Amino acid sequence: MFKTARMALLAVLFAGSAGPLFAADLPEPQVEEAPPPVVEQQPIDVGGWYIRGDIDYHKSDLGSIDYITYGPPPGSNDFDFGHLKGGFSLGGGVGYQINNYLRTDVTADYWFKSNFNGQTSDLLTTSTEVSKMSALLLLANAYVDIGTWHGITPYIGAGIGGAHVKWDTVHDPNTTETNPGSSNWRFAYALMAGASYCLTDRVILDAGYRFTHIEGGRMFEFDTSSSGPGFDHGINTHEVRGGLRYQFGGNNGCAEPVAYQPEPEPIYTK
Repeated sequence: MFKTARMALLAVLFAGSAGPLFAADLPEPQVEEAPPPVVEQQPIDVGGWYIRGDIDYHKSDLGSIDYITYGPPPGSNDFDFGHLKGGFSLGGGVGYQINNYLRTDVTADYWFKSNFNGQTSDLLTTSTEVSKMSALLLLANAYVDIGTWHGITPYIGAGIGGAHVKWDTVHDPNTTETNPGSSNWRFAYALMAGASYCLTDRVILDAGYRFTHIEGGRMFEFDTSSSGPGFDHGINTHEVRGGLRYQFGGNNGCAEPVAYQPEPEPIYTK
């Protein structure tokens, strides 16, 4: 009986000591980190107010020029020719970037004086006519940004508005004949094409071409010693432009998009 009890006690002690040993031999679960999730960078909608400044060189083509004569005989005569030399302009504007593809602005450009040379003639004489023309051009514009590649965004656009055209006195430098120049507002429109380039996340370089048409109007007034008034039949202007745009809030599309990547959660495997 005592022998049996002793054997049972030994069995209990052996089982109690063997349990921790067997548990120590069991492999522990390994912790593996899941690969980081692939997060695609979504395009960021742009938008915000901006200001702009521009400089250009332009060349203008005049339509025909006619004037009234008082005889004998009275009637209407045309200039033999009339040419405007090239000139420069400075401009500025305020605009709004609506989304990735559409923006609008209003601009004002002052065209510095361009020299005018023309000629008139009749059966007896030929006269040289000289003057200068300047203008203030006001336009409301809309642009379509086609897309952005390596920071370069080509665009097309159109504008509509008015121009205040000012002519200096028209005179023949070889005589005392003069006709006071006229100034007036005229309808104008423009077509543009160009490209912009991101300099910073706020500043964009803008370069392009603009065609501007200004309706015809009164060019010079009556002079009792000769003739007048005179009218030009429109001005077509080809402009090479360059400038900067600075955007205040929002996003102009130049900032790199930042994608959110959550911390990976550990995966327990046996």
